[in-house]
Amino acid sequence: MNSLTDFLGRVLSVALKLALGLAGLVFLLSLLLASLVVVLGMSLWALLTGRKPAPVMVFERFRQTSQRYAQGAWVRPSGSGASRGDVVDVQAHEVPDSPDQRHDPLKPGPRSGGDPMARMQH
Repeated sequence: MNSLTDFLGRVLSVALKLALGLAGLVFLLSLLLASLVVVLGMSLWALLTGRKPAPVMVFERFRQTSQRYAQGAWVRPSGSGASRGDVVDVQAHEVPDSPDQRHDPLKPGPRSGGDPMARMQH
């Protein structure tokens, strides 16, 4: 009796695997067909309107940008002031939050805004 139940269990297991494999294949083919219909529809629309589809434009821009940076666009042009490797020192200054807090850095004295850390305490 055990050999009969083992045989039926194996047959059902194989049948279930085949059914699930067939269902996955049908799903994959329907997805492929749907994507083919979308691509053909977008191509037809592009032919009728005379414009390239948006995904094509995105990939073209990506390709152009990657080619530009692959050719050395990251290298600083020679006429940009500082040569490569130089340190440029700049004078730092505080940017006011509102026009009322503007301060002339050449005039001595406290700012009209009072304590500069007061806004941090709120």
